[in-house]
Amino acid sequence: MSYTLNDKIKNLVPYEPISGDYSIRLDANECPFGYDDSFTELAQKALRTVDFNRYPDPVCLGLRKSFADYYGIDYKNVTVGNGSDELIFLIESAFLKKGDKLLVCAPDFSMYEFYSSISENPVVKYMKNDELNIEVDKLIETINSENVGAVVFSNPCNPTGQGMTKADARRLLTSVSALVVLDEAYMDFWSDDESFIKDVNSYDNLIVFRTASKAIGSAALRLGFAVANETISRAIAAVKSPYNINAVSQAIGTEIYKNKDFLKNRTKTIVQNTNKLYNKLVSLAEEYDDFTPYPTKANFVFVKTSVGRELWEYLKQNSIAIRYMGDYLRITAGTEYEVDTVVSYIKKFLQR
Repeated sequence: MSYTLNDKIKNLVPYEPISGDYSIRLDANECPFGYDDSFTELAQKALRTVDFNRYPDPVCLGLRKSFADYYGIDYKNVTVGNGSDELIFLIESAFLKKGDKLLVCAPDFSMYEFYSSISENPVVKYMKNDELNIEVDKLIETINSENVGAVVFSNPCNPTGQGMTKADARRLLTSVSALVVLDEAYMDFWSDDESFIKDVNSYDNLIVFRTASKAIGSAALRLGFAVANETISRAIAAVKSPYNINAVSQAIGTEIYKNKDFLKNRTKTIVQNTNKLYNKLVSLAEEYDDFTPYPTKANFVFVKTSVGRELWEYLKQNSIAIRYMGDYLRITAGTEYEVDTVVSYIKKFLQR
């Protein structure tokens, strides 16, 4: 007798991002700026505090307090995940019972639906309108009519860059009994006024995600955060692995979040570069047909074009990586030089 993979995994293909060396990487929505020597010294100092022969702090107390202080919230409302991906999988697999439905929006972050397929929960897919926005009343109607157990979407949205206002999100939260997961990975680039990170204690059905991988510029550390009321936070802590965050990421992450002014000023620079990228792409759209950039609340611009694959290949040939998504392209805002360079090559392509 021989072992056979089950149907849900036997045809899966491992995730393979763009590989190879590119002079400009604008494909993963990463922060384009690293840390200076002073931060390197802080990291080295933090490393010296790590007892490598011991398990890491299972509750990530120092990191939670540092993160909470940065956003002005209570650390008791914070749970740390090994990237937001771990939190997504944990919540979908633990907070939904067998047969419970998960609602996802489309287009949105593809891993929401993927993890639901692994946990074998049925998915209800809500399709956004032609402007790639969520019509809140229709979403509420779908959640209630389909008896959905949980809904998750990114706000602002990856990959579209669109955002749901706080007023609309509040109407959603108060109109459904389902668990609502607001993935605010890109909220640092939009507005504190649109965030629910400080309001979690006012709702019994809300989880807010944040990440260190975007505005914080620490994707290498793999740090994701779930913010919720204490009841939900206790449940997340109970189902996660006891030592899920390694001691190195905890030590360095704790120091990084203490540098408020640096992080917020760098975020402002990224927003400025995103606006520059968007405005330049709009100028190109005025000259060339079949090229439509969407307004954005995030650190990237979403572009609709039927020649996306050809443009994507052309840019790769010139050592520039962006994200190809069928009829759409997603272009991360890099440094000023990177913005100018990618727009220059896009213009050369369109002129052809």
